[in-house]
Amino acid sequence: MFSFFICFAVSAQEEAWVYFNAKANEQSYYDAPLTMLSQRALDRRIAQKITLDFKDIPINSNFITEVKKTEGFTVMAQSKWLNAIHVRGDVTAIRSLKNHVFVDKVVFANKTLNLSSKIAKTVKVKPTDKTKNTKVNFAYGVSENQIKMLNGDVLHQQNYTGSGKIIAVLDSGFPGVNTAGPFSRIRDNNKILGGYNFVAHSANFYSGGTHGTYVLSSMAGFKENTLVGTAPDASYYLFVTEDGVDENPVEESYWVQAAEKADSLGVDIITTSLGYFKDHTNPAYDYTYSDMSGDATFVSKGANIAFSKGMMVIASGGNEGTTSEPHIGSPADAFSVLAVGAVNNAGTRVSFSSIGPSYDGRIKPDVMAQGQSAVLSDENGNIVTASGTSFSGPIIAGMVACLWQAFPNKTNQEIKDMVIRSSSKYTNPNNEFGYGIPNFSLALGIVFPEIEDFSESVKVYPNPTSNFIHVDFPESFKNGRVMVYSAFGKKVLEHESLVPIEAISLESLTSGIYYYKLEFNTFSKTGKIIKL
Repeated sequence: MFSFFICFAVSAQEEAWVYFNAKANEQSYYDAPLTMLSQRALDRRIAQKITLDFKDIPINSNFITEVKKTEGFTVMAQSKWLNAIHVRGDVTAIRSLKNHVFVDKVVFANKTLNLSSKIAKTVKVKPTDKTKNTKVNFAYGVSENQIKMLNGDVLHQQNYTGSGKIIAVLDSGFPGVNTAGPFSRIRDNNKILGGYNFVAHSANFYSGGTHGTYVLSSMAGFKENTLVGTAPDASYYLFVTEDGVDENPVEESYWVQAAEKADSLGVDIITTSLGYFKDHTNPAYDYTYSDMSGDATFVSKGANIAFSKGMMVIASGGNEGTTSEPHIGSPADAFSVLAVGAVNNAGTRVSFSSIGPSYDGRIKPDVMAQGQSAVLSDENGNIVTASGTSFSGPIIAGMVACLWQAFPNKTNQEIKDMVIRSSSKYTNPNNEFGYGIPNFSLALGIVFPEIEDFSESVKVYPNPTSNFIHVDFPESFKNGRVMVYSAFGKKVLEHESLVPIEAISLESLTSGIYYYKLEFNTFSKTGKIIKL
């Protein structure tokens, strides 16, 4: 691999996120939620008792129109969850956007630009092949081991094959999925529900790199006596968010935008074999281990929000285990993500599998699956073997779909807990193996104690109110607190050590719409307050 240097002048093209401080017409969206979410997405929220909130409201298009009046940059992507746009262009032009009253902050991907107005004159830029750690060997094989290692065949034998569940695959491209034989089963059964190429801004998602084709085949591929994916009867959305050649922060923004689309379409599971840490084309955009703290990167923020909307998010841990920086990248580091490492066909960790813990000390990876010599299909329909956590991740994602089919009334958190509790090292996890290899047959038998539904007995009133609210809740609830947020998502009040029916003053707040969050040891509730 060759490296070369480019000298940047003051007009260098830089990447940045521009965060807005408001949205528009919020109440109209709350009153008509189908204008922003599908019925299936709303049904998923209702089933898991997830309320609509500020993040669900679309980004204000008038803000985007206004900032575009400034020349010198291009809007590359946008996120309603984070109320931000991704821009690329001249540093001075991007910095000037802070002058808009509706702009909260501007954050450059090159961290040095957030600390100083100076621009580095010279940075090292290197081409990169981001699938270099995915080793393909065109050899014949059967997929029995990668399923039976997880006792996934037990679920399949009981007709839990992913039917009724929807998986969104976020990757670099899916060429051949529309023509290759091993994908004929999902094509003929109308299991490909759609997708989008965010990199090319095109509806043609059967394009881009072949990595996504390999990934999809581990779940959806089917060739009798040769390849059976872990979720052959699930439905799929295919999103291209990754540029196979250029490693650039905009890919994180594409990822979040795709996750938001998946949410709106009612997707159950997001699986992604992508990671962001080192090896950016411009090293100034590289992260450090301290950024792998659960919610520091743009993509990990998005992954956590995706989980909060009721979806399972499964990410490959990374293939950097033998490098000088062996730790998992983002979004695998995210608090809510189920991060997957790689083992060989005997269940032994493969040395390339990235290790934990996260920077803040959490166990990572969470679980393991076969990632060495995984049996897959290529874009031409050939059955091949390939290695990487790129494949252990979706192998697990497919089995999660089957498990969730067996327990359709479970929340995403309960399903995640079932997978972890069934794993081989659940009682003694470590930083190389996480909680171990899941046993999906055992997961079928895990019984959670019945949890009483207290949502009706926890009340905040009066609403609307003038100056005070009261919080009523069972006396058994401990360590209660209430937090109040403005319509812009800013915390404006917090009250701890709640006492039942206690009066909490809102006199310091101006009239308007606010949102509250109640938290106790074993219960939480969110809602809206109207201050008169």
